[in-house]
Amino acid sequence: MTEIRTIGILGGGQLGRMLSAAASRLGLRCHIYEPGAAPAGDVAWRVTTAPYEDEAALRAFADSVDVITYEFENVPTSALDLLESLRPIRPGRRALAVSQDRLTEKTFLTEIGLTVAPFADVPDRDALDAAIARIGRPSILKTCRMGYDGKGQVRIGDGPANWTGAPSVLEGFVTFTAEISVIIARGTDGKVAAYDPGLNVHEGGILRTTTIPCGQPARVTTDAVLIAARIANALDYVGVMGVELFVTLDGLIVNEIAPRVHNSGHWTQAGCAVDQFEQHIRAVAGLPLGDGKRHADVVMENLIGDDIDRVPALLAQPRTQIHLYGKGEARPGRKMGHANRITG
Repeated sequence: MTEIRTIGILGGGQLGRMLSAAASRLGLRCHIYEPGAAPAGDVAWRVTTAPYEDEAALRAFADSVDVITYEFENVPTSALDLLESLRPIRPGRRALAVSQDRLTEKTFLTEIGLTVAPFADVPDRDALDAAIARIGRPSILKTCRMGYDGKGQVRIGDGPANWTGAPSVLEGFVTFTAEISVIIARGTDGKVAAYDPGLNVHEGGILRTTTIPCGQPARVTTDAVLIAARIANALDYVGVMGVELFVTLDGLIVNEIAPRVHNSGHWTQAGCAVDQFEQHIRAVAGLPLGDGKRHADVVMENLIGDDIDRVPALLAQPRTQIHLYGKGEARPGRKMGHANRITG
């Protein structure tokens, strides 16, 4: 196997920033490709600022790295087609194709025998009423592509149904007792390592806190890890993946998957010897995985918008680890950093 020294990362946000820091601890370099401002540029070896349509820039980027990964899933297909012809991309293209489209994702999960919320394809306005008649109300209309942190979603209640204007999927409303997530890694050799599931709390569609341990029975956490492993193996996955699940009275329902390091896995920075970012770097570089064992109980809190003003007080708290993302303007809904508080 060719030794990997330089990792290319598509996307230069906070995840790319933390991946670059983790790579540096292993003596590896990261080259960021980002069309806009790149907080990751503060810590990465190199940054290319160019649009994803710039073929010359993409070729130069690929020539400078040994393997390519990504910190977000909505990289244009044309850019991936070119890059894949030049360097290995990990995780592979199938994981991206599945996660980029909610309808494709739910179909895939169903095909491998997992439970998801009832869903229906809504390619246009005419299909919406038929989908509602089949799925019922309340339900949630989500754009198939580009939605995150609550964006691109409309709740369908008792009133008139509003069309989003984009191909969408209608999901039945799930009554759940908790939302948990599993951060799982799979190496180039097929070996899998999972972190303990975390309990997630959202506000306004944005993750607010993740708590470890999640407070669920062992049978639930074991099933959650097995589900995540089934997904990773079915995709022949290489890297770290986040799997979000609803805990219901009838069992676990898979909400969505993210083919990258995940916000709900930030707690691993304070709770594990090998955090999710180093684990991802190990995986895509073909290195042995860490075991992911937890040595502390942690509450991770996202610092969103004006929460950044609380940083001086948070810095004074004992057993609290602060991670700031180097972003300029604090806007409502914008993730500016996170705090990991060790609770046990």
